[in-house]
Amino acid sequence: MSKEIIRPEQFSKADTLPVDEILQLNEQQQQELADLYKGIVSQFKQGSLVKGTILRADSDGVLVDINYKSNGLIPRYEFAGHELNKLKAGDEIEVILDELENIDGNVTLSYEKAKELKAWDEVTKLFEENKPVEGTVAHKVKGGLSVDIGIPAFLPGSQIDLQKVSDFDQFVGQTIIASIIKLNKKRGNVIISRRKYLSDQRAETRKKILDTLENNQVIQGQVKNITNYGAFIDIGGVDGLLHITDMTWGRINHPSELLKIGTTVTVKILSFDKDNTKISLGMKQLTDNPWEKLSETIQPGSKIKGEISNITDYGLFIEVQENIEGLIHISEISWTDRITNLSDKYKIGDEIEPLVLSLDKDNRRMSLSIKQLEKNPWEAISEQFKPGQKITGPITNITDFGIFIELIPGVDGLAHISDLSWTEHIEHPAAKYKKGDPIEAIVLALDVKNKKVALGIKQLTPDPWDTIEEEYPVGKIIEGEVTKITNFGAFIKLPIGIEGLVHISELSDKAVDKVEDVLKIGEKKQFRVINVSREERKLGLSLKLEGKKAAKKEPSAKAEKSTARKKTATYEKKTEPSSTTKNKSMLQIELEKHTARQQEQQSKKTTRSKTKETASPDEKTTKE
Repeated sequence: MSKEIIRPEQFSKADTLPVDEILQLNEQQQQELADLYKGIVSQFKQGSLVKGTILRADSDGVLVDINYKSNGLIPRYEFAGHELNKLKAGDEIEVILDELENIDGNVTLSYEKAKELKAWDEVTKLFEENKPVEGTVAHKVKGGLSVDIGIPAFLPGSQIDLQKVSDFDQFVGQTIIASIIKLNKKRGNVIISRRKYLSDQRAETRKKILDTLENNQVIQGQVKNITNYGAFIDIGGVDGLLHITDMTWGRINHPSELLKIGTTVTVKILSFDKDNTKISLGMKQLTDNPWEKLSETIQPGSKIKGEISNITDYGLFIEVQENIEGLIHISEISWTDRITNLSDKYKIGDEIEPLVLSLDKDNRRMSLSIKQLEKNPWEAISEQFKPGQKITGPITNITDFGIFIELIPGVDGLAHISDLSWTEHIEHPAAKYKKGDPIEAIVLALDVKNKKVALGIKQLTPDPWDTIEEEYPVGKIIEGEVTKITNFGAFIKLPIGIEGLVHISELSDKAVDKVEDVLKIGEKKQFRVINVSREERKLGLSLKLEGKKAAKKEPSAKAEKSTARKKTATYEKKTEPSSTTKNKSMLQIELEKHTARQQEQQSKKTTRSKTKETASPDEKTTKE
């Protein structure tokens, strides 16, 4: 690399003055010069706040003239985006004088420090006076928003609005007003709350509104929220409840049928609690009560025409006049029909002419009836039918608990499953009867009040159990058919329809593991009656025919001994406590008896020895 040669002609020339020609100042001029210098130095002191004029704002930064020997250039990063957009040449700006002359000989200025210094003073004053602060949302940070109020302030997510906010980005760039809830200048920490500011504003507005409210006052409000039981109306910062029952004199199922969120409505103040800020509103009270203008012709006992306006599970609502409805309860539809779903029989808009049962204008209630237009058929039941009377009618319904038989059109009686047969075990009536088939029955009982008639089919024939003991005495040999087999025995059907039981122990003299090894379903055999009870309706049978007869004719000696032992054992069991006998074996009982006898003998010996010891000498001599 070649070295540059410095030539003399490159340097400029300056004329020099002789020392004696140097300007001389008098004392006054010197004092003025000193004051001027002192003023300039004090004005442009390092770290002081000075005002300047913007010369230009470009990509290099913002050039500011502070009336000093040189201008200062402020970097762009010290300005927020919205601030840069507002800057233009000629605007006045306050800055901090960092350095009068840096290493390059330029003035160093700071807008950020000037803004922070000024902002801290303003924010501190607002905080002390409990006043809100205005700022611009700069960007989203973790847990909330960063707001520029002259200095960066933190707005927590929970303090953004009165309701929970999930989208923070919607507030970026917006100018907001918030309350200062925490300030620490030393740490440079400021926390603000927009929620508190809005809450305070609402409370102040509510207080002003409540001071002007009066009962029966008519005001306008906006529908804020709709629920199942009513709607909340905003009447200038205060919410009042418009209950569903106060919306119209007529009937509605949901407030959304009349109102929509955001619409303006006119309401009347019914009542309000100033302390608890509870306000009750009404819409129907703006018009006259239609029940007060109800026609005089509508009285209990009169017929009235109307249109079905609503169908519920419990009845029909009939609109008889505008905003006037009456109720036909489901129990007032028919004397006889079992109606479970009114929508199957009636439709909204159908015209109907019911009977007025009762009328209560004060409570706005009207009870109507359809069945009262006809005579109650149950009143004729007690006159037409008596207990013990035989009837004939078609089967109208079959259930698992019995069958319903029509007595007269619209009135059915119930033959319970237990009253269908004396002897058969019917699991379900549908296995034996069909709907629509005519059938005979006996009237067992009448309950007109509860609309019930009890019928019986088995009562048409005598009860075979009444003569069972005479018909089948113990020991009689009879023939029967096996109908059912269980693990404990078999059921045998007799010619008269009664079923008896053969226990597995009565099938053979030998041990039987399975009943099916001896009997088959449908098989007919002879059985011996071993037990019969009319009260318990039980009949015991046995297949042991020959063995029983032989035992009766000639009992052997062995059998007699066995019988004697059984009688002895029975006697001993009777003398022992029942609980002990059940819990102890025969061996234990015999051992206890043996021990008791030994104790008794020992007791007797002891008594004799004591008697000898206490005897007198004369008695001893006499005995000897």
